[in-house]
Amino acid sequence: MTVYLAWTAVPPEDLEGPWHEAREVADGLLLLESTESLSAVYHALKWALPGEAALIVVPVPQTPKSRGMAPGTTTWLRERTTPP
Repeated sequence: MTVYLAWTAVPPEDLEGPWHEAREVADGLLLLESTESLSAVYHALKWALPGEAALIVVPVPQTPKSRGMAPGTTTWLRERTTPP
């Protein structure tokens, strides 16, 4: 299972995709848990966006440092990633 961090310029039309869980942790910022490849996750999210909306997706193997995210984000990440 891999955690992916995605940023989109506009919200996706839906969050159905090749992931087990999707969480919006801040405006335009998503965490996706999936067994699929980066390419599969990227393309599914790209197809859920309107037009040519900006998008970036990256795997998150280690627990990142963060603040100001939605409640429960740090715990969710710690349960799914390795400590730095």
